[in-house]
Amino acid sequence: MTVRTRFAPSPTGFLHIGGARTALYCWLEARRRGGQFLLRIEDTDRERSTDEAVQAILDAMAWLDLSADAPAVYQTHRLARYREVAERLLAEGKAYYAYESKEEIEAMREAAMAKGEKPRYNGYYRDRNEPYREDPNRVIRFRNPTEGSVVFEDKVKGRVEWANAELDDLVIFRSDGWPTYNFAVVVDDIDMGITEVIRGDDHVNNTPRQINIYKALGAPVPEFAHLPMILDKEGKKLSKRTGSVSVMEYRDAGYLPHAILNYLVRLGWSHGDQEIFSREEMVRLFDISDVNKAASRFDTEKLAWLNQHYLKTDDPQALAPEFAWHLQRAGIDAGRGPAPADVIVALRDRVHTLKEMAERARIWYAPITEWDDKAVAKHLQNESAVAVLKEARILLAEVEWKPESIHQAIERIAAKLELGMGKIAQPLRVAMTGTQVSPSIDHTIYLAGRSVAIERIADALARAQS
Repeated sequence: MTVRTRFAPSPTGFLHIGGARTALYCWLEARRRGGQFLLRIEDTDRERSTDEAVQAILDAMAWLDLSADAPAVYQTHRLARYREVAERLLAEGKAYYAYESKEEIEAMREAAMAKGEKPRYNGYYRDRNEPYREDPNRVIRFRNPTEGSVVFEDKVKGRVEWANAELDDLVIFRSDGWPTYNFAVVVDDIDMGITEVIRGDDHVNNTPRQINIYKALGAPVPEFAHLPMILDKEGKKLSKRTGSVSVMEYRDAGYLPHAILNYLVRLGWSHGDQEIFSREEMVRLFDISDVNKAASRFDTEKLAWLNQHYLKTDDPQALAPEFAWHLQRAGIDAGRGPAPADVIVALRDRVHTLKEMAERARIWYAPITEWDDKAVAKHLQNESAVAVLKEARILLAEVEWKPESIHQAIERIAAKLELGMGKIAQPLRVAMTGTQVSPSIDHTIYLAGRSVAIERIADALARAQS
């Protein structure tokens, strides 16, 4: 049997970190076992589902490169199929029409609570065999078994058992003509041939109800794996401040997609003490059965460390398209300065994110608009600084334009003027950036380009002698 997993987000909001981890685990389990990974958009909540949220989910999945093996399935396109299956259950006596009003249902629940019982449907219409009739309160309820129990082996949580007496006759079709979640997902998973259901453990309570529907339809029951929650560093529920934001906001903040995936795979799963995983290693080593039962804690500092690791070690050419996206987002025209890959080489040891890198790179793509007055006074307005700038203006006009050659030219200036490298580098740094902070001076000059570098030295000389 071909292993098939699915990620089934509801487009009532954007794709968050918890959902992205679920998608990754589904994708990895399918890839490791040579199976298929499918995507389903559960958009039957017509009041809360939005086209914007659907697109945000698709964009996030594409950015993370968690590609599905077939076009996405949309529940709103399958209404006729859900009706067909519901009609079959009605015909077989496994479901029935019920007509209570909202007020009657609420009174039913309050009465149960007054007796100290679990608030639920009391089965009033269960054995009345009421026919279909036009009624704004009409629903279809599933005739849940009343005896025995539902038992399943969860690949993460272990054995789970649920008494059928604890489960009421859930609604499978609402009065608005749309299927409920527990019914639609079973029909979808049967039709999509899903063999492994991997999802958050907030769905554990739904699983016994769904298993009973599988059995009523005579369909194979998939295996289940329910993933524990992701908490913040303090062990509390994630908030916007502690990481519960859209995956695409992490892109906006300058994180790399493979850094996000590497971080997410370790939120609940491990392979010894290994922290850095290539995509190929994740596919080869991941096993859903090895996921920890305990909740994981989200640590933004560790994510930043991972992101910087990839900035330092990835091929700069491979990172260049994503960096160019950040330059554009920062209002920087990448065509009016150095190649993005060269900027990455100069800055990657100094930043944790591409957003930070883009801001620091601005000096090479636009004129200096602000000068640090203290840096000018300290590093430009003295005789040795003026001598350095004059020598640099001459040598930089003729040197081969690459960092190594620029570095050799700076060493020659130091030897000629009998000055330490600090006395040489700082005037040039202020000249190139308007500040006293930058990457290595040879890269700083190189990235400015010959003509711009010479223009900036001339400008700095004017300030030094003013």
